[in-house]
Amino acid sequence: MQLPARTHYATLALLALAAKQDSPAPVTVREITAKFDIPGPFLVQILRNLRSVGWVQSTRGSQGGYRLATDPQKLTLLEIIETLGSSEATCTGLATGQSAAKGEEQLLQQAWEEAAAAWREVLAKTTIADILQRAHQSDQAMFYI
Repeated sequence: MQLPARTHYATLALLALAAKQDSPAPVTVREITAKFDIPGPFLVQILRNLRSVGWVQSTRGSQGGYRLATDPQKLTLLEIIETLGSSEATCTGLATGQSAAKGEEQLLQQAWEEAAAAWREVLAKTTIADILQRAHQSDQAMFYI
């Protein structure tokens, strides 16, 4: 599965906003770009898209920034992919020409469809909050000498 950079960066931005959801100050573009190395102008476009969908709120001014406007427990990765219009939301095989027998071609197409259903199922049940919880657990499991 390949995702466009826009979708990947949007998901990272949503994770950054969800992680700071309880903070009194909004998250700045500079904070997100520093953490995930996302190009600033590209991130601003992405955040505008997320705001138009209703997932993000913005505040202007020197103390401004962005906040998550949706419940991270309900926002799934699949919903992000489908809402941002990623064409990879489905998985199809390539035309194999006349060299493959009809039965093999149909079985290959069936395999592509099963693979698509499997990854969609995983993404449909994985939320932004789940990813943050896993990150928090892995941080706790690490220790330094």
